[in-house]
Formats: sequence, structure tokens, C-alpha cells
Amino acid sequence: MKVRTPLSQGWTLRLNTDRGTPEEAPPGLPGTAVPAQVPGCVHTDLMAAGLLADPYLDRNEATVAWVGRADWTYGTELPQRDGTFERADLVFDGLDTVAAVHVGGRLLGRTRNMHRSYRFDVTDLLADGPAPLEVAFTSAYTEAEAIRNALGERPNSYPEPFNYVRKMACSFGWDWGPTLVTAGVWREARVEHWSTARLAAVRPQVTVADDGTGIVEITVDLDRTATGRHRPLRLVAAVGDASSEITFAPGADTATVSVRVPDAALWWPLGYGDRSLYGCTVALLQEDDEQVLDTWERRIGFRTIELDTSADEYGSAFTLVVNGTAVFARGVNWIPDDVFPTRVTPDRYRTRLTQAAEAGVDLVRVWGGGIYEDRAFYDVCDELGLMVWQDFLFACAAYPEEQPLRSEIEAEARENVARLMPHPSLVLWNGNNENLWGFADWEWEQVLAGDSWGEGYYLGLLPRVVAQTDPTRPYWAGSPWSGSWDHAPNDPDHGTAHSWEVWNRRDYSDYLATVPRFVAEFGWQAPPALATLERALSERPLAADSPGMLHHQKAEDGNGKLNRGLATHFAAPADFDTWHYLTQLNQARAIATGVEHWRSHWPRCAGTVLWQLNDCWPVTSWAAIDGDARLKPLYFEVARLYADRLLTIQHRDGGLVVAGCNQAAATWDTSVTVRRVDADGTVLASAEVALKADGRSVALEGLPDAVTAFGDPRREFLVADADGLRTAYFACADREFAYPAASYDVRVTENDESGAAVTVTATGLVRDLLLQADRLDAHARTDRGRVTLLPGESATWHVTGWSQPDAATARTALFCVNGGTSGE
Repeated sequence: MKVRTPLSQGWTLRLNTDRGTPEEAPPGLPGTAVPAQVPGCVHTDLMAAGLLADPYLDRNEATVAWVGRADWTYGTELPQRDGTFERADLVFDGLDTVAAVHVGGRLLGRTRNMHRSYRFDVTDLLADGPAPLEVAFTSAYTEAEAIRNALGERPNSYPEPFNYVRKMACSFGWDWGPTLVTAGVWREARVEHWSTARLAAVRPQVTVADDGTGIVEITVDLDRTATGRHRPLRLVAAVGDASSEITFAPGADTATVSVRVPDAALWWPLGYGDRSLYGCTVALLQEDDEQVLDTWERRIGFRTIELDTSADEYGSAFTLVVNGTAVFARGVNWIPDDVFPTRVTPDRYRTRLTQAAEAGVDLVRVWGGGIYEDRAFYDVCDELGLMVWQDFLFACAAYPEEQPLRSEIEAEARENVARLMPHPSLVLWNGNNENLWGFADWEWEQVLAGDSWGEGYYLGLLPRVVAQTDPTRPYWAGSPWSGSWDHAPNDPDHGTAHSWEVWNRRDYSDYLATVPRFVAEFGWQAPPALATLERALSERPLAADSPGMLHHQKAEDGNGKLNRGLATHFAAPADFDTWHYLTQLNQARAIATGVEHWRSHWPRCAGTVLWQLNDCWPVTSWAAIDGDARLKPLYFEVARLYADRLLTIQHRDGGLVVAGCNQAAATWDTSVTVRRVDADGTVLASAEVALKADGRSVALEGLPDAVTAFGDPRREFLVADADGLRTAYFACADREFAYPAASYDVRVTENDESGAAVTVTATGLVRDLLLQADRLDAHARTDRGRVTLLPGESATWHVTGWSQPDAATARTALFCVNGGTSGE
């Protein structure tokens, strides 16, 4: 049986001074061996040793930039080989990025791709005893700049050379992330001892026959030793209680075994059915004595996935169809959850993805400027029913197609397609992020003047790899992409669209102007929670334009866009606390405007993928969960917007309608109470509107003229209520509305088991009341976002992690659009 020995102990790190010593390096570091963690990276090891300031704090990012320009060497000792085995391999699941691997002073090989694994035969090198292992990392800058000099400049949305090296692009910085160029042994390192043969690759293709039989066709590649090449071997595969086996003839190194599971229970996305999973095992045995040589085990799920791109009256669709059911995708974009990916543990994956599922999310897009995530990520998605849209790792730049990049990219793609294909949650392979769009609309074509830029990857290499390796899943060339060059890549009537004119140049009301077939990116910024800012920034008082705040704002003119977005809707905020509240509120409102509009146009629009779920450090960004894992108001808004049932008031044919968006399977048959209300709380008109939305459908009902006949839009608004859901419609901007000063009472009750409850009872109109729990206590969390209350109505926030609950403190954490003061 193969034996795996992880290499997780006894590592050291030292600065390699062959190219000189950086002036910024701490005194004494050159020549010093620092304890190191594997998996890990240089930055985290130096921080653990007290030699590097935390780059997430203040403006330390700039002072530690030298680390990414330096060369580093990791070292440990390999144990003597176990002589009872024929072969000993040194295996790295991930090296970041440009490295030379030496054992006993002998060069085993060089690497230049963070997204691949590496295997070296060290049988002879460990025969006589332990041997030193050194992994010498050259700065990714050195490699990228050398390739750029050799191949020539390619267009890039950012000034860093990430498109010339196969490394996590966002480690070079992004419009939400710091520039922290890492190096290290970032995934498991180990020694594997084996004899006769081992499982080199296992690729299960999972399908469902028309009669409901689940079929798993498992293609297996072997590595054999010299003696093992002449031996027959047996392969036994099992899926649940079903099994099958085949024999490998002497010398054969590839074969396929098929397992059939009658009446297979299906895997469904969240909200559509059970997430049925089956254990899938493969065992390699010697034919003569039944000795087990190697095993492989995963969980698989039976489901069909199709991408409907058919033409219709609106253009061409982009609709995911799972098990024959068309799905409106309620999605979020995922970036690496930390700039230092080795700090993202399985528990952290589970927490973040569970938060997504609890907010009604059913699709997570793994964005192309990050990484192919750890197996733990996809395992949790399998369990929770979160569909995964997986980008290949290309983003916002032209990528050369010459060597050495081309061979690296093909090897990377083949390995990762095979690695991820067992996961039923994976529903789509996507070729790139915004590169086809960039070529067509960002003047790349003129700048390139015939140079390669990646089209051969997205329209040639990658679809071929998917077709050969994982043909059960659809492939899409990029996002945005209209399906062919017959239409502009970001044409909203065809395929996927990114909506960035809103935020960059236009107000979010412009979301209402189009109905894209599938909105793969859209978003609006807001700062993180106040407690997150106070931890990350030492400057006091905090101000929107203070040096630290601006350093933790990476978007081009980000604060300018935030402030212009506020000015469209609100009077200028008088202080930082008001600015902070209004920017967070504006983010939630922006996303609500888009999602409510687009969901009401299902099935013409078949999905929205919010930019973005998470952050990788404390920063002002588009995220719903900030860099300290605090939930921004946007998170709770997403939970409302992505619930199975959404109530909204929309424009249709020159009038107002109430829309019932029903993604549940059961019919939604209800009565909607619609009221026109004066700013002082007086009900001016009321009507009951019958609403019936079949399962997975949208129902639209016109509103009576008596309700919609506004007398003074600066004083009147609509409120619609049904089954505990509420939506409000204001016909003018907040800065024009005649709000009365908010008035409300606050009551706090404690519960030893669940924390405290903050109940607010309105004595006048209270618009978009928000409790910012982190202002109560840095550890406090709450369970809801903004609410609008009419006189006499109450709302309760349940708060955990609040050490000393009291009503006076609660009042300091409550904010609303119409200000005012709370009563006693």
C-alpha cells in the first residue's frame, strides 16, 4: 500500500542574497534561518518571527513591498527512504511560484506555475540516509519581467506584470486588494513510497441515463515501476453499493471502468431538492495476491447540467438547466478569502460558504484572478448545494500564447479539470474574466498589432481540454461573452454581461434601463464595518479622505464615485458616521435596484452574480462580507433579494406593478396590501391586490390608479406588504423628500442563551433604520439589516457577542435616513 508522509515539520526560511540584500530587509535577516510553516508563505513566516509588520494595517503594505521582490529559500530534511518500497517520490501540491528544487545538492527540477502540482523521483537520493531539501524561490517579478522583455508588452488593466507568470493574479494587487507578491510552499509537500504501480490520475465522468440510472465512467492513469510494468493489475471501483472491476494487462497504463447505480438519487442545487452524494472509491490491486497498491476516494453526485443558449425574441439565452429544470441563478462572485491563501482553512471555507447559503445564494463564481480553490471549498459547495462557476485563471489582461506560457497553461488546465471534475457542484467552466471584452472594447486590438493575446486559449485550447477531459459540463469562452464574435462581447441581449457603467459612470437607477440575459458581474462599493476600520487603521479621527482610508480604497477614484453616488440621492453627510452609514445604505439600495428589476424579468434574465461576496483584507470594496468577516448591510439585503419569494414594485408599460418573484416550487397565492402613505404616516389610499405566482415563475399585477395617483411625490410613497414581506416605493430622491425627523423608542432585553434583543418602535416614519452591531461591541453580530417602519410599527434585531447590553448604547448604533433622535 502506498504510504504518504507529509513534510510539515522542521522547515526554515532564509533570504537568498545572491542578487543582493534589499535595503528594507530587517538587520540580521540575511544569513538567518527563520522557522517556517509548510504550507505557508514568506510573509506569514516573517510576521510569525516578528520580522515583518502586518501589511493589512495602516499603510504597512507599502513598507513590506520589498518581500515580493526578494528571493527566498525554504529548507528541511527528507527522511531516508523505506527500503521495503521500490519507489520514493517527493510531491508538491503547490509551489508559489518560480522555484528550483534541490535534494542533497542535486537539482531535481524548476517550476514556474503556482497552479500545478509537481512530482520528483528521489528513490536513489534517499537510499543511504536522510538528505537536505531546498526549495529556492525566485521573485515572481523577476520571472514575469523577463518573459515580458522576451515576448513584448501586452495590454493590462493594472500596472503589474501578472499576465506573464502563472500565479494568483490578485497577489499583484487589484481594485480591492493589496499588492503582496507571495512565495512559498503553499500546498502540501510530502514523500510518497510505493511499489509496482500507483494511481496517477482518476477522472470520473458522471451522467444520468433516461431511465434514472446513474453512470460513472472512471478513467484511470497509472504510473508503474520497472518491475510493475510486466505485472497484471486489477482495478475495483465502487459507487455507493454498486461496484465494477477491470484488469490492467501488463504494460497498460490507461483504462476506463464503468459503474452503474440504478435509480440514482439526484444532486440538486440549494432550494431545488436534496444534495444526494455517493462515496466513490477506486482501488488498485495486484492480480496475484490481492494486495492493495493504491486507493482514491471522493464524493460524487448524479445530476445533469446543460447551458441553454438558444435564440429567442430577445436575443440568445444564457440559462443553467439542472436535471431538466431551468434555474434563475442567485449568485455571488468569490475572490480568494485572504491574500495569503494558506490562512484559509477548511473551517473558514465552511463558514464563508455557509454564510452565502444562508443568504439564499445558490451559485458561487470562482473568479479568474484568484486560484483554483482547495478541495475543501468544493466539498462544502457539494454539501450545501452551491453551484460553482469556475473560471480558468485569466483576468483583465492580454496573455501571451507563446512558450513557455502555453505549455504551462495546458498542463495547468488538464490537471485542474481532472482534479475538480468529481464535484457535482461544479456546473460551468469559464474561459476568462473580461479578456474577450478587453480585446473588443478597450482598444487592445490596436495596441496588440497582431501579437497573441489569449484568444487561442479561450476559443481553442481550453474548450478542447474540457471536451476531452470533462465533457459532461458546459464550457463558456469568457465573461462577458455573447457566444460568438457576431455580437459585442458585452452585449446584454446575448450570453453573459458585466454591468460596470453603473458605479463607474452612472447612478444605479440605470440598472432599470436594460434586461441582460445573465448578469455575471455588477456591484456598488461601501466601506467595511466601523470596527474593522478601527482595527486596521490607527489614525484618529477617522475620515473618509484620511490617508489610511484612502490607502484602503484601491478602486480608481473610488471615493469620488462613492461621493457622487451619495450626492445623487442624499444631502451631503455632515460627519464621518453619517457618511459611513449612507455609503453602506447606498450599496444595499444599489444592489436591490438591480436584482429586483432583473428577477422580475425571469426567464428573460436568468441570473445575477453579485460582485462580490467576500474580501481578502480590510478595504472599502464591493463585498457583502468585509475583510474581518463582518457582515455589511449588503449581506442582509442579499438575503432578502435572494429569498425564494421576493416582493417588489416595478415599472411596466408606463405604470406601476407589484411583482411576486417566486423561485420556490410551490405556487405563491397571496393578497398584497398596497398603501399610499404621507410622510406624517397618514394612509392616503389603500388596495388589496391578488397575486398568484406559479412555482419558479414571476407574477405581475397592476396597481389601481387610486393608489398610484401621487398628489405630492415629495411627501408621498407606496408600501406593499404580503406574507411578512415588505417593499417600499419612493418617487423622488431622498434629498428631495419631506422627511419628518425620525422618532422611535428603543427597548433592550437580555437572554442568556441568545444574547440581547433590540426592539425599536416607531412613533413616526423611520426610513431605512439600520443597527450597526459592531458599534455595540467589536464582537457583536446581528441578524437583520435595514427596515422601514411606519408609525406604531416595531422591528427587533437579535444581537450576539454584546458584552454589556443597554438601551443607551443601542441608540448610538442606530441610524436612519431621516435622522432625528430616539425617545426614551
